[in-house]
Amino acid sequence: MLAGALDVSIHVGHSLSGLRERLRDATSAAHRELDAQLSSFDLTVLSGYRRFLQASAGALLPLEAALVEAGVANMFPDWPERARSRAIASDLEKLGRDAYAAVTVPPLTPGGMMGTMYVLEGSRLGAKFLLKTVAGAADPRISEATAYLRHGSGKRLWQSFLAKLASEEACDEDEAIAAARRAFVAFEQAADRA
Repeated sequence: MLAGALDVSIHVGHSLSGLRERLRDATSAAHRELDAQLSSFDLTVLSGYRRFLQASAGALLPLEAALVEAGVANMFPDWPERARSRAIASDLEKLGRDAYAAVTVPPLTPGGMMGTMYVLEGSRLGAKFLLKTVAGAADPRISEATAYLRHGSGKRLWQSFLAKLASEEACDEDEAIAAARRAFVAFEQAADRA
């Protein structure tokens, strides 16, 4: 009985002290693979940028839909401020394409929502870097379709996400890690299909 109680307290203690680090470590290989895959899109030419947006939308739309279905707004009341489906759909419309889901995402648990949010919120950090690349594009249509990459600029969405992650005492970290890995796979599969 005491050993079981000890296991629970250790698990909860880990969730409080370092779930961010465990998520980062558990997904680092997938993150590198996705970065390498996405680097094949030339964001300075219209066809490459359009394919990048289609690949991103292919995963983002079903991931955000799964979050909504799981009740993400209860966990993150500012969800409407975080959601980027409309932004990417608007960008693709400006470039003459539709945004569509390219992958299927299973239902999310509360821990799964945290893992999925870790990937989506973290992608904003990469978007800042990609925006610099896009700024060098000669085609003005590209610079007019950057709502997705600019989404959340000037807001502290990553920092507020990390605060929420650190405060989730009951978060099942195995579920969070598994969902984060699935989110990276969703982006990889959508990129393959683009």
